[in-house]
Amino acid sequence: QVQLVESGGGLVQDGGSLRLSCAVSGSIFSIYAMGWYRQAPGKQRELVAFITRAGTTVYADFVKGRFTISRDNANNMVYLQMNSLKPEDTAVYYCTQGNYRGNYYPDHWGQGTQVTVSS
Repeated sequence: QVQLVESGGGLVQDGGSLRLSCAVSGSIFSIYAMGWYRQAPGKQRELVAFITRAGTTVYADFVKGRFTISRDNANNMVYLQMNSLKPEDTAVYYCTQGNYRGNYYPDHWGQGTQVTVSS
């Protein structure tokens, strides 16, 4: 079965950076779109960014210019580089695998990794 394992979360100060990684197994990685979601306490889960199998990237407005999603098809990895972090970025971040058909539709989810930004 498909497994997604996130790593790289942690505690960082306002303005700092973190790089999340997601290792994927059990699927033909290169043919799927990949995305990152997040969920803050008391809030709905929201899409942060996704990358199509062709490498096209799409970002939520609240992370544009600060976060970068990338993928390594040779090693079945997807990354989220997060710069200029703000306290409002505090959330559990989830790696997903899915399909792009005009919008991004996730099919598989990782267990999540906590990101905490202190002010």
